[in-house]
Amino acid sequence: MECIFCKIVNGEIHSNKIYENDNFFSILDINQKVDGHSLVISKQHFVTLLDIPEDLSSELIDCIKKTAEIIIRGKNAEGFNIVNNNSESAGQLVNHFHVHLFPRKKNDNANIFS
Repeated sequence: MECIFCKIVNGEIHSNKIYENDNFFSILDINQKVDGHSLVISKQHFVTLLDIPEDLSSELIDCIKKTAEIIIRGKNAEGFNIVNNNSESAGQLVNHFHVHLFPRKKNDNANIFS
């Protein structure tokens, strides 16, 4: 099985990046749960958070923060949720590390866990 996120990293599938650093990048999710639903994805093929070397943690946080700032500003959101599913039993659908960012507004009643 070929990894869709690896294809994006390798340029086989076009994507419009929201933010990028040396080891992570972010894009809009193609299955939007809320307007602005974004993914932060590792450039190297790690399956879960537990596989990511600790020396990459500051770049991961950088990409999450910068992406959140961009989508909050772009969607006039008031906050955001971060969701990271690790393994199939926890809801991970693509076996390549990624974090979901959901811009939120007060009383938006978004069901991001369905």
